[in-house]
Amino acid sequence: MPYILQTTGLSKKIGSKTLVADVSLHIPKGEIYGFLGPNGAGKTTVMKMIMNLWKPTSGTIEVFGEILTPKSYKFLQRIGSIVEFPTFYDHMTGRENLQLHCEYMGYYNVNSVENALEMLDLTHAADQTVKSYSLGMKERLGIARAIMCKPELLILDEPTNGLDPAGMKQIRDLLKTLCTDYGITIMISSHILSEVESIADTVGIIHHGKMMKEIRMQDIEEMNFNYMELSVTNDRQAAYVLSEKLGLHNFKILDCGKIRIYDHSVSVQQVTRTLALNDVEVASIGKKSETLEDYFLKLTGEVKNHA
Repeated sequence: MPYILQTTGLSKKIGSKTLVADVSLHIPKGEIYGFLGPNGAGKTTVMKMIMNLWKPTSGTIEVFGEILTPKSYKFLQRIGSIVEFPTFYDHMTGRENLQLHCEYMGYYNVNSVENALEMLDLTHAADQTVKSYSLGMKERLGIARAIMCKPELLILDEPTNGLDPAGMKQIRDLLKTLCTDYGITIMISSHILSEVESIADTVGIIHHGKMMKEIRMQDIEEMNFNYMELSVTNDRQAAYVLSEKLGLHNFKILDCGKIRIYDHSVSVQQVTRTLALNDVEVASIGKKSETLEDYFLKLTGEVKNHA
């Protein structure tokens, strides 16, 4: 599979502090890659190194088949990006900021500015100064600027910051269209699992500066993580009964008295009956399927397995 962007053993230290360590990621051409992790996990650090804003302490970055060096900048003409927060000339209008971007990118398609404004629902505000824009409008203007010159690769760091649910859906739909209809490869970082799950073809999970896993969403779906979820009044007593009375070991205890059982050898009726016989009250019980959030929590150890 051809990769439009990949890193190998990428690390970054500032003084004695390691920001990211040994990050290897692989982004297939023509797909949406979700770079997933909590705030502070190292997502922005990796993106800064990819964009040559920060130099790696060690490791390599390969973009469009070429290894990046400290003097590599020509490749940036083929990339649209938002890393951290989009910045503008606040005294200029939204339209003027986009026109200026076209000038220094050497991109002179006469319709590009108006098309970008329309795609991001900013036509009505195009002639207002950017200092009057809300956070969400600035975020949309940043995306407009990133896509305006028809990049081959789009790198977006938390692009739905400041957007309401309707705005978030608009951006999701736009990114899908850009990938499907225009063939643009997209790397999008987020700490919101549902956002990544809804659009990504492949997910890279980073945690505490280390790459935990790269996995295709299709593979997660095919794993078919079915489980039984129950709510009980006494989770410690319930855990004892599940382990000692039913011989179950593959389950985990969540907050608020919830327990998930991954062992398929028992039925809902068996669990309910055994807990009742041992004075554990069951408030609710049923079968469910595991989501990307569940997979993430299990992978990063945020929710511990109980044996």
